[in-house]
Amino acid sequence: MHPLRAYLHRFVPSLTDADWQPLAEALRPRHLARGEHFVQAGEHLPELALLLNGTCRLYYPSPDGEERTTYFFFENHLLGDYSGCLTGQPSQLSIQALADTELVVFDYAVLRQLYDERPVYERFGRLVAEYHMLGTDARLVEQLLLSPEERYRALLASGKTKILERIPQHLVANYLGVTPVSLSRIRGRVARKPGKEK
Repeated sequence: MHPLRAYLHRFVPSLTDADWQPLAEALRPRHLARGEHFVQAGEHLPELALLLNGTCRLYYPSPDGEERTTYFFFENHLLGDYSGCLTGQPSQLSIQALADTELVVFDYAVLRQLYDERPVYERFGRLVAEYHMLGTDARLVEQLLLSPEERYRALLASGKTKILERIPQHLVANYLGVTPVSLSRIRGRVARKPGKEK
């Protein structure tokens, strides 16, 4: 089964061959070298992609040159500038490959047309939107209500092992909203208090 079709099946198991075919015909491969961007702030890219192999990060650049990493994408993650797809406005975020990355890409317009033509896609769109809303809300709660050490402990307890195993420590620190030095100190404190990570 094609990886994107398998992703769709997680949300809409009723997807048929006839439902899948028009999307399958719109797919195209894309390779990102390490450091290359899928989309950059200021661009308008009305495309979505499924990450097949590799790693990407989503970050927001600020006018003063700072970058704030808010999400990491690994295999079988759907990525893109969803807000830009919906509004037609330039992106406020950037998505950058952290390693050589393989994607399968399709135009958002194709998906939007399928929403009208095939109800199974409209259901998929709703369920994916709900899934991402819950994830965004959880991240917001962490950033607003938890201390840096509590955010690190929450990451340890979350089962998101790929972040800890595959992401450079300075980017993990950025994701947690702390400096690399602060993250090193937090890790030291947590290591001295076994059994409190969960």
